[in-house]
Amino acid sequence: MVTGALGQIGSELVASLRKIYGNHNVLSTDLKDASEVDDEYYEKLDVNDTERISDLVQKHQIDTVYHLAAMLSATAEKIPMKAWDLNMNSLLHFLELAREKKISQLYWPSSIAIFGADTPKNNTEQNALAIPTTVYGISKRSGEYWCNYYHKRYGVDVRSIRYPGLISWKTLPGGGTTDYAVDIFYQALETGKYECFLSEETALPMMYMNDAIRATIELMQADPEKLSIRTSYNLNALSFTPKQLTEAIQKYLPDFEISYKPDFRQAIADTWPASIDDSIAQKDWNWKPEFDLDAMCKAMLENLKIKLGVES
Repeated sequence: MVTGALGQIGSELVASLRKIYGNHNVLSTDLKDASEVDDEYYEKLDVNDTERISDLVQKHQIDTVYHLAAMLSATAEKIPMKAWDLNMNSLLHFLELAREKKISQLYWPSSIAIFGADTPKNNTEQNALAIPTTVYGISKRSGEYWCNYYHKRYGVDVRSIRYPGLISWKTLPGGGTTDYAVDIFYQALETGKYECFLSEETALPMMYMNDAIRATIELMQADPEKLSIRTSYNLNALSFTPKQLTEAIQKYLPDFEISYKPDFRQAIADTWPASIDDSIAQKDWNWKPEFDLDAMCKAMLENLKIKLGVES
């Protein structure tokens, strides 16, 4: 079962899981009514409805849950208590199901948002100081501790990745601080210009969605005896600034222009790392990204041209 299945990660994870396990073995869930979703194997689910979760787990004989539903950083800052309730309590529901042996494996994503202003900015280590300054980061850091606790205390097989900013052409941005790196491609093709809400030299860890989906599935398929991290694994692929991304896009669209107007998201980004050390993920489950900056830009522009009906 995948929660948040209509979101940026969920929509692509469901498709990948179904290629591996078959359509009928992967249940997608989200807040939309089933009548609005073109998916035979979809159920409406509010992840804070514990009774509904239990019913679906029993009805569909769910063994593994990918719990992706969450409120992202920029949105969460506007309604912090709702964000905390969604992000924290829903995780605890699934950890309890795993403790009770009603499911056997749980995946829950964390984020680079767990790090704060006191965290070393470059090549941030797995166990670096992490004092988050956003409600999203606080909920993710707290969730990491709960995952580790349930694994150590109850033997729950819960696995997690600290996602960097994720870049995908299939779904629109969803309220995250790193979402400029998705929106910029839409604007480059549709208008030829973009106003960025971060400053030109703000370096952040990023990853093309294909790598993120592959990493998620590889971690879930990894030998549990080889996994040394049960909070959440650092994961690295790309690190770039808006200026560097613009220059990469201009290789394909020379007339593209960018301007800068930093807003409240700049303060959030300033507390996050610029690059990540993922050597433990490399060691434990042989993680290695496939997309560099140029390959990511090429893939984004090629696919978005088709999606948006833009002529080359």
